[in-house]
Amino acid sequence: MLGDIEGQWRHPERFSRTFKEHLTKCRRHLEAGGVELPEVRLHDLRHTHATLLLAKGVPVKVVSERLGHASPTATLTVYAHVMPGNQRDAAEQFASLVAEA
Repeated sequence: MLGDIEGQWRHPERFSRTFKEHLTKCRRHLEAGGVELPEVRLHDLRHTHATLLLAKGVPVKVVSERLGHASPTATLTVYAHVMPGNQRDAAEQFASLVAEA
């Protein structure tokens, strides 16, 4: 549930509709200047938010909580592709620990 500026409850569909209206206005303004704005859904911003946080190393549990997922497993199911470099980082860290021993 989302609140307005006074903290009153606002239905999520209203928020989505308002977002679309603002996006349409921006698109018209930019197209007048010769710039094309791609179609963006509100859900795309949510996905971008999660993707950027995970790519920067924010723990999956934290991102999962921010998204309101029931568990980090749900988050990993959708966003595991964002973290392919983690295996390399883990291997390098392990190798440096073994080299120190």
